[in-house]
Amino acid sequence: MSETEVKQEFTENKMGVMPVKKLILTMSLPMMISMLVQALYNIVDSVFVARLSEDALTAVTLAFPMQSLMIALGSGTGVGINALLSRSLGKKDYEEASNAANTGILLNVVNYVIFILLGIFAVRPFIHSQTDNPVIAQYGVTYLTWICLLSVGIFFQMTFERLLQSTGMTFESMLSQLTGAIINMILDPMLIFGIGPFPQLGVAGAAIATIFGQVTAACLGLFLNLSRNKEITLSFKGILHPKARTVSQIYLVGVPSIAMMSIGSIMTYMMNKILGRFSSTAVAVFGVYFKLQSFFFMPVFGLNNGMIPVLSFNYGAKNRERIREAISFSVKFAFCIMATGTIVFECIPGILLKLFDASDNMIATGSVALRIIAIHFPVAAICISLGSLFQAFAKSTYSLVVSLARQLIVLIPAAWLLSLLGQVHYVWFAFPIAEAMSLLMTMIFYRRIKRQIIDTL
Repeated sequence: MSETEVKQEFTENKMGVMPVKKLILTMSLPMMISMLVQALYNIVDSVFVARLSEDALTAVTLAFPMQSLMIALGSGTGVGINALLSRSLGKKDYEEASNAANTGILLNVVNYVIFILLGIFAVRPFIHSQTDNPVIAQYGVTYLTWICLLSVGIFFQMTFERLLQSTGMTFESMLSQLTGAIINMILDPMLIFGIGPFPQLGVAGAAIATIFGQVTAACLGLFLNLSRNKEITLSFKGILHPKARTVSQIYLVGVPSIAMMSIGSIMTYMMNKILGRFSSTAVAVFGVYFKLQSFFFMPVFGLNNGMIPVLSFNYGAKNRERIREAISFSVKFAFCIMATGTIVFECIPGILLKLFDASDNMIATGSVALRIIAIHFPVAAICISLGSLFQAFAKSTYSLVVSLARQLIVLIPAAWLLSLLGQVHYVWFAFPIAEAMSLLMTMIFYRRIKRQIIDTL
């Protein structure tokens, strides 16, 4: 096929011809909206748990590192699927695109089996390693056991949504995610407090509501892929007969992404232990921060999810100008979102904490924490946006190195050293310190990609 014919094929796809800003908004807004709802239901989940007690809220925070690991495996595998599938479609290789989709489903079956085993053998020692309080420990074991043993929903929800996103069906992906989130929000108070015909299940009810929402979203995602996604073919034969080359290509991008997100799981675990030396309230504040910051971080991740296939496609099409425009627009958009988050955290931290039925002590501790940590939000926006470029260009190892340095090499040691000063509020300064280092490394890697790849297209 001649170069002219190749270019003509690329122009048939909207990612090669639609104005870049409009394209990114079209691809990203549905995912940003769905992730906003996702963030909202995460907040609502903790709001209802906090109505039980501060101990229950602390317990859910202690469970978060393993939940984060779960998300790392599912989402990281999804990143690999997304990148391979988008590149294959950009090259009009529909067979390889379908291989990526079917193999991704099988890989997430394996992920689910892993967490069944963790749910059976690892949950209790994991929770007890973070607290000596028997009430908090029992809450944590109950909640996390349910989450792990029935994690099938979250793995397949993420997989089927990634398939929809990779083929440009972002509205359908949003619909799947919205459905799961809304069901979770409705069931949370009913199952936690025993409203209507439902029994009062406490923290177990919060876990079951989450699981039910995830399973529903996964079923809807499967239906939408089978009925409306015409660019890939899902089949039992394709799932049960994976190709080694496809698996390796998925994990070439996916493993660094999994490792990068798993680093976040280790970070939260270590922070829980550092903060636990001060009080369970400090741990609860850390958990509340993670819920609240997701309201701003999740839309930025949604923006990135929409940007990755755009960058991947135009990388395959060797369209340098569209890549540059996509990067510039996305960084500016993300910066505005995160700057808004900084303003909110600085101005009304007490109001935010009251959403979680916070005591006076928790408000005093948490207000200082939110104001200090929020300093780094705009810087994080730049790092996250450029990180999507690393993933789209199969340079996820750059993201891994940056994340490793920020969260383990800088953040945790800084937090531990600051904790030695004897006041918990010093610990929060570890976040802006780590993000400053992250920005420096991100810019170094970005300039390398720009010089070696983008400028040579």
